[in-house]
Amino acid sequence: MANDIRVCEKCKGTSLKTIIPKLKKLAPDADIKVGCKSYCGPCKKRAFVYVNGRYISAPTEDEVLAKAKPFIKQPN
Repeated sequence: MANDIRVCEKCKGTSLKTIIPKLKKLAPDADIKVGCKSYCGPCKKRAFVYVNGRYISAPTEDEVLAKAKPFIKQPN
């Protein structure tokens, strides 16, 4: 089963130009969707990503990716 990863294009803590390639490297099979996640409070202050049903946030883009890594399903 592919990973379900979602990011917001309006998130102040991440840049789509940098986070999407990093996410594709972590999860090549991922279905990455870009759009508002109705998570506007934390999204304005911190980096965040939605991975397989979990909202994950951290102060920086690299930290949020490190926190998201355990929730990414590895291919069999």
